[in-house]
Amino acid sequence: RYSNLLRIAHTREEFILDFIHLVPPQGVVTARIVTSPGHLKRIVQALAANLARYEEAHGTVALAEPPGGRGVH
Repeated sequence: RYSNLLRIAHTREEFILDFIHLVPPQGVVTARIVTSPGHLKRIVQALAANLARYEEAHGTVALAEPPGGRGVH
């Protein structure tokens, strides 16, 4: 599934990651991941480790500018 926007929400028990395909003026959720805080932490660690290996092999990845100049929340 293609996604060009990620919305993250949470409750005390769960994190909700909505992967969205945004084509203005609206977007469509193409995938939703609901996971526990403990599992989300493992996902974040796995992503960080894989990004580090990627950068070792292919060079530093520049941080992309947020759309519309807004910061990440």
